[in-house]
Amino acid sequence: MKTVNKSKIIDFYWDLGSTNTYFALKLIEPMAAKYDATIRWHPFNLGYVFKSNDYVLMEEPSAKLKHRLVDLMRWASKHDLPFNRPTEFPIKTARALRGSIAMRKWGLEAPFIRQIFAEYWEKDNGRIGDYVELRRVSESLGVDPDEFERNSESEEVRQQLIASTNNAREQGVFGAPFFMIEDELYWGKDRMEFIEDQLSRI
Repeated sequence: MKTVNKSKIIDFYWDLGSTNTYFALKLIEPMAAKYDATIRWHPFNLGYVFKSNDYVLMEEPSAKLKHRLVDLMRWASKHDLPFNRPTEFPIKTARALRGSIAMRKWGLEAPFIRQIFAEYWEKDNGRIGDYVELRRVSESLGVDPDEFERNSESEEVRQQLIASTNNAREQGVFGAPFFMIEDELYWGKDRMEFIEDQLSRI
């Protein structure tokens, strides 16, 4: 009997404003390639989810916030990543999130996501949430910036981001990054060992 290979799908819930998602992005793509898995990108409005859960990141104890940066620099050193704490934090990310959805039209969602994360978390570009910078990214990928902005601002794309955010909440997503593989949820950049275990079993 012929063996049918199961498709390996990693649902990746992300927001540009999430520090931990920067690291998760760098780690999950090589893992997906290793196990021949496909990443499905799910941009969602993390700020809206936080608000719905009465959670305010910057109101955490100062000692915890200080240690968070120390921990992030350890991750950057361990994985040899050019992480750079952005001067402007947090930023509004809705335009960037819609931009990633808009780029699906040209099959450039993943490259767009990689570039905006590099702009914010490596190059300290706090304006990456604005169209003046997002247009530049789209143009670098060969997409007309005017058409990109029109598509990003379209009612269709706006509704897709709302639906994606609502879907994330319905799936039990409360932060970023979040991963789902065969109905199993994994929260955080430090769950890669468990994700790899599951991918190896599929």
